[in-house]
Amino acid sequence: MEHDEGSQPARDGLVLGAHWGLLAFIISLSLYYLLSLLLTGFVFDGLVTTWDLSDLGPFVLLAFLPNLLLGLGPVYASRKWGGGIRSDFGLLLTGRDVRVGLACGGFSLLAAYVLNLLLLQVYGSEYLSDSATNVLRDMMSGVGWLVLAVIVLVVVAPLTEELLFRGALWGGLAYYRVPPWVILVLTALVFAQVHGEPSRTLALFGQGIAIGAARMITGRVSASIVAHATNNLPPALLLFSAA
Repeated sequence: MEHDEGSQPARDGLVLGAHWGLLAFIISLSLYYLLSLLLTGFVFDGLVTTWDLSDLGPFVLLAFLPNLLLGLGPVYASRKWGGGIRSDFGLLLTGRDVRVGLACGGFSLLAAYVLNLLLLQVYGSEYLSDSATNVLRDMMSGVGWLVLAVIVLVVVAPLTEELLFRGALWGGLAYYRVPPWVILVLTALVFAQVHGEPSRTLALFGQGIAIGAARMITGRVSASIVAHATNNLPPALLLFSAA
């Protein structure tokens, strides 16, 4: 067991009458939105307007700060009330995690490609004009900031998001014996919705299914982290086309 010193697992995994995974999911996501609103209202609104667009690398990375809360909540809850992050999430990477994760990540990229082609037919050329990759690329002029952005997109975001969606939320739903295929669909829906890109919700849902499949096949979050990182790698590398 991997608990904090002096802490004990919650009885039957319940905290305040609910599984700790669901509690960690709700609190982490709430804090994520709260911090995002605070940064938008008190930091970006007052400072970004005074900077040149190409010099906003520090602010772009600051915008990823709330994303850390998505992973910290599940880690804290697991160590305090669960069996520890290795037991609850399977964060000790194995060869099978890598193989399954790479395969599911590849399917995620394929799903995104096919669904984006479909959405392009529906929305027209304007569909791709405001992609997050293009926005980030326009706002970062230094190679150093681009490298940090790639690390965030390929390492940090997959880790924190998978701990929340395929870790805490998945584990909480599994505790109540929700069928695995239902959990796969539900977590993919939440994953797509949280990204806040309405025109890309269908594509994000397809990617969520592919990434979640790695978790369902192996029973481990490590595999879905690999799948998520694989999915994020090509668009992250496109940032360097501006350098």
